Amino acid sequence: MIGGATARRLAAAGWRVDVAGRDPGRLPPDLAAAGVRFHQADRADAARLGEVLGDGADLLVDCVCYTAADARLLLPLAARASSTALISSKAVYVDAAGNHANSDAAPDYGGPITESQATLPPGDMNHRSPEGYGPNKVAAELVALDSGLPISILRPARVHGVGARRPREWVFVKRVLDRRPAVLLGARGAGVVQPTAAANVAALIETVAHQPGARILNSADPDAPSAREIAKTIARQLGHSWNEVLLDETAGPGLGRTPWDGPHPVILDTTASLELGYKPVGDYAGTVADEVDWLFDVHRSGDPLGMLPSPQDAYFARFFDYAAEDAYLAARRRSAPR
Repeated sequence: MIGGATARRLAAAGWRVDVAGRDPGRLPPDLAAAGVRFHQADRADAARLGEVLGDGADLLVDCVCYTAADARLLLPLAARASSTALISSKAVYVDAAGNHANSDAAPDYGGPITESQATLPPGDMNHRSPEGYGPNKVAAELVALDSGLPISILRPARVHGVGARRPREWVFVKRVLDRRPAVLLGARGAGVVQPTAAANVAALIETVAHQPGARILNSADPDAPSAREIAKTIARQLGHSWNEVLLDETAGPGLGRTPWDGPHPVILDTTASLELGYKPVGDYAGTVADEVDWLFDVHRSGDPLGMLPSPQDAYFARFFDYAAEDAYLAARRRSAPR
């Protein structure tokens, strides 16, 4: 998602762009048409990545650095690049009570999060687990920072864009495709977890390409819409109208869940990025449109590459309990004054 958006932006700006991946069949056709060159390579194959990089590059972008070991493999490559961008995550941040993005208790950062906010201690447990993801990202960051190389560490939030492996917007796009007449929103749809467009990450990457340095930068959209506003944006783009049912704490457990829920807003302060000269491509509504269209088109095509979440996907299944929603709406109608 981020790699594709970055390749598109740089190719359009006149850069010669090379990308590496394991499966050439996954290269989006528009990137090939734009002259982007694909190199088959595994992230863990240091020798092959060295061959791909050759004599070096003006910019090296690592979208799949998850552990300290990944970061150590990156360093010899970064030493041959004028500037390197390493994609980290807002999941590294921790609040005063020790809560973070993947903890059981929701974090309360007390306001917009700056790059100086405390982070989780580094760790090397399974980085694919909720407990291990953030600590491993912190460990990777420390390896990069301790190297003294011009590596910019970027911390995006809930990334959205074409090619997303976990397209959170699917929660509302699928409802439109299923012609649901109502959308139920827990906590009255007030949840806010600031999103980050892959296109905006790409814009920040191009900014650091022209200003090499060792730094940490938050990356987020210029606005932070609520879950209710996100639902409205997606329905409007797809020309769908539904009844909003704003639920409070009296509703049944699990009803009205969205990926943007939380008792406390999670917002990234992007002042440091803006002061560097970064200019966002657009706000959430403007940048999410391409992803929404992509999801719609993939569904219409029959999803031959299996890019959409399956009905068995545990992450998404909890958002689509239509039977419970219909039961709640039916009971609501029966109890309404006549």
